[in-house]
Amino acid sequence: MPVVSVYVGVGARRGVPGAEVLELIEQTLAEAGAAGPQPSALVTVEAKASEPGLLEAAARLGVPLRSYGADALSQVAVPAGSSAAALASVGTPAVAEAAALLAAGPGGVLAVGKRKSARATCAVAYGPA
Repeated sequence: MPVVSVYVGVGARRGVPGAEVLELIEQTLAEAGAAGPQPSALVTVEAKASEPGLLEAAARLGVPLRSYGADALSQVAVPAGSSAAALASVGTPAVAEAAALLAAGPGGVLAVGKRKSARATCAVAYGPA
């Protein structure tokens, strides 16, 4: 089996608790069959890069929180389609799926599409190691 990197795209409402983000990430990784491998990074939109709940989740997982600009994310085609809420809030129609796919790079594969909790979204993509 080829070695792959796991990228977890995350979106969040302001003030989301880190525990909620972590729970959603764990559920989504389990669904992807990736509960064992450590994610390479959490990825989000630049507007959410300083969100305490996302930073806490990344720190507790021991991975970096990387971010992309809304313009770059808006260029990524995603299966879940566009979200009016995300577009109004952060300037891109998709955050979690687009961020995961962008981080995975060319040839990246969306393993699990957007999943939601009350205040967060999450998606998992695999990319070449």
